[in-house]
This record gives sequence, C-alpha cells and structure tokens, in this order.
Amino acid sequence: MVAAGLVVRALTWPDIARVVEVEREIFPTDPWAPESWWAELAHRPRREYVLAEDADGNVVAYAGIDHGGDVSDIMTVAVTPAARGTGLGDRLLGRLEDAAVARGAEAVILEVRADNEPAIRLYRRHGYAVIQTRRRYYQPGDIDALVMRKLLGEQEIRR
Repeated sequence: MVAAGLVVRALTWPDIARVVEVEREIFPTDPWAPESWWAELAHRPRREYVLAEDADGNVVAYAGIDHGGDVSDIMTVAVTPAARGTGLGDRLLGRLEDAAVARGAEAVILEVRADNEPAIRLYRRHGYAVIQTRRRYYQPGDIDALVMRKLLGEQEIRR
C-alpha cells in the first residue's frame, strides 16, 4: 500500500539510478538500461517523464510520454507491485493525457504486452481501443503487442 504523502513530480537526472532499480523489479525480463533513461531525459521537452514517491522518498511509480505533434505516444506507465490497485496508474495516465492535450495532441497511442491484463484494463478504462496487433513484438517470449489509441476530444480538454 502506498503511504500517505505521495508526491508526483518531474523525473530528473538524479532520479535515474532509483528508477532503474524499480524498472528491474517491475519489468525483470526487459528493463530499460540506464543509458536508455539518459537518452529519454536528453529528449526533453519533447519527452516528459514523471515519478511518484511515497512519504519515505521511495519511487513507487513513473510514467512518460513523447509529444510528437498531433499524436502523443505513451512511453511507459509503471507501478510497483506494492502500489498497484491504489489508483496511482490512473493518476499518472491522466497526467500524461493532460500534458498531451496541453501540447495540442489529437490522439494518444501506446503499446502494451498482450499478456498484461491489468495495464490493458487501465487503458480501456481511460477510453483506449486496440487498433493493431504486432505479432511476437516483445522478446524474449514472442509476446504480441497491442497498439492502443485514444482520440482526444472536447471532453478531455474540459477535465
């Protein structure tokens, strides 16, 4: 369970080591390398990442988006096992969507492992629909990727 006093803020260079540790816990078969995180932050302001810390300063979640013009691309939404089921994924995804709207995006897309049912439920709750399946995209394991899209309309802008 996430302790009271949760803080959501921009992910910064000094956070990378802690995020890499959490990444390895959440995605043990295919975590991003530290170099990948450095490259992601080097693409600011086009790429925007946030993290959530509990009252003890532990990273409990992070998320990121690429603002590529009319379509923004969710790069990652990750919540530690201890923080799942608390609404934190909803909160971070909403923050990314708000950022996309603020940047003038007309849609948001993402890729998700076809076997990641909790994430798929999260995205469907937020109005995402599957528009394509990429067969055997995730390696190892030959896991399909579902490409999901949400069209941003006036209801999103009025949030």
